[in-house]
Amino acid sequence: MTGMLVLAGTPIGDVEDAPPRLAKELETADIVAAEDTRRLKRLTQALGVRPAGRIVSYFEGNEAARTPELAEALASGARLLLVTDAGMPSVSDPGYRLVAAAVERDVPITAVPGPSAVLTALALSGLPVDRFCFEGFLPRKRGERLSRLGEVAAERRTLVYFEAPHRLDATLEAMAEVFGAERRAAVCRELTKTYEEVKRGPLGELAAWAAEGVRGEITVVVEGAPEPDPGELDATELARRVAVREEAGERRKEAIAEVAKDAGVPKREVFDAVVASKKG
Repeated sequence: MTGMLVLAGTPIGDVEDAPPRLAKELETADIVAAEDTRRLKRLTQALGVRPAGRIVSYFEGNEAARTPELAEALASGARLLLVTDAGMPSVSDPGYRLVAAAVERDVPITAVPGPSAVLTALALSGLPVDRFCFEGFLPRKRGERLSRLGEVAAERRTLVYFEAPHRLDATLEAMAEVFGAERRAAVCRELTKTYEEVKRGPLGELAAWAAEGVRGEITVVVEGAPEPDPGELDATELARRVAVREEAGERRKEAIAEVAKDAGVPKREVFDAVVASKKG
């Protein structure tokens, strides 16, 4: 007999956003795996439900070690409900390992759709949402952060990031440096909560605003890169883009090649721009 893995979305702020099916699953699951059992207790109290099954913790620190145990329970017939602190499991939260283990054992998987900070922020951003990509959290170290941003500098789709409030100013500064200070963006803070705020504007302005300090859960939405127009970028901008990539640890030869590809110009033109900038 095979069990069932249920991935359930939980409120990202307002508890009234909890999907109706969540209460039923909480009451009937054999096992409830929660990122934070204390937050789960507050959620069940708010929903007025009492889980009948066993409650276990399943977070970043024990995810790898606990997955085999939970996978065996699924294979033995248990109905297992997986919830995280907010939003859908696996989206920058624990869950992927357990899903992969369930797939490997041919265990059925279903979901209770719920609130999503990614989709909510996209809808509120005022930026194009027909095509987008989710980049999660950026690296904490400046060089690695710049390198990661450099990988998507020419991405045409709208970009979505999660960020901690104490790193927001550094992240926006890095985005302005790599994407350009005039690239449009939106900082979505405390979505669906009492102090919800959406700050829209060019990256340069948002970086200056964030330097004063920002609190709460943060989702950043950034406009995709415009279509390249050969010859549109001047030598100063070409040299700046190469410098950003070099600072992130990329070799100059590779940096020149990537900038030329993104800008749609010959590598020689980018090389000459870099040489001229050094002379200046």
